[in-house]
Amino acid sequence: MNFIIYDLEATCWKTDLERRGRSQEIIEIGALLFNEYAELQSRFESFVRPSEHPQLSDFCTQLTGISQIEVNQADEFPQVIEDFQDWIGLTKGEDYLLCSWGFFDRKAFARNCKLHDLPADWTDKHISLKHQYPRIKGIRREIGLKRAVEREGFEFEGAHHRGIDDAINLAKIFVKYANQWRF
Repeated sequence: MNFIIYDLEATCWKTDLERRGRSQEIIEIGALLFNEYAELQSRFESFVRPSEHPQLSDFCTQLTGISQIEVNQADEFPQVIEDFQDWIGLTKGEDYLLCSWGFFDRKAFARNCKLHDLPADWTDKHISLKHQYPRIKGIRREIGLKRAVEREGFEFEGAHHRGIDDAINLAKIFVKYANQWRF
């Protein structure tokens, strides 16, 4: 089984008023692929050019550090998701499990697939490490990724709200508790 530890970044706006009528489109996919022994096998990183609302808000650029130039030079979602699906082994029939910190990322994949008339059932093979972490740690509620990384004594690498950096940090927690996740 391939474990896909991933994080997405999507278009965002500072206020609900600015967001009104706009769907959040994925602008970055960052992921690490681990085998059944929690050994890192490969890495996937890609920006995605939004198609419905291609102009990033200033808020989004400041939050993620992703520039308009980076997304302008990227492929649109259908091409990037095809590359991602090839990378996780979906097209070869390999067994995989998507692992993210919360359910936002799975829902964003499904919404973006729907937006582009692509099947989304492949996103059902998913677990939220955020929602299992309290059980493993014996704490009462979910906490943010950065706090969890620091709680484990790891240094947070890179920039928070960057897909690949968040995936790298999430992978530290995944590997540490590799035999305790339920799926």
